[in-house]
Amino acid sequence: MSKNINRETIELDAAEQSVGRIAAKAAHILQGKNKPTYMKRRDMGDFVVIENASKVKFTGRKLAQKDYYHHTGHIGGTKRKPMKQQFEEDPTEVIAKAVNGMLPKNKHRDPRMKRLTIKE
Repeated sequence: MSKNINRETIELDAAEQSVGRIAAKAAHILQGKNKPTYMKRRDMGDFVVIENASKVKFTGRKLAQKDYYHHTGHIGGTKRKPMKQQFEEDPTEVIAKAVNGMLPKNKHRDPRMKRLTIKE
């Protein structure tokens, strides 16, 4: 089996699509599941460029109800940021977090995320 992996650049338009649907498509392509040569143990995915991230739509009441959490490492250092505030500051980060959550939690996750480009 050859070590050469032919990676293409696939562009996705996020305008008027829900965050979950565009993130699922991107995760599928980053893993290489759209290719007939897909192997679970190898990173064979393509590059993905998502455009119009600021024109994405949200279903339900996610903007008002969904929160992002992180911890500073100090005692009592849990920080919360509502999705609406995160989307106003940086709409690309909302899609990046969604794609990151849909990828398998293994050693291929970070290289796959580096192949993802999100434009406003």
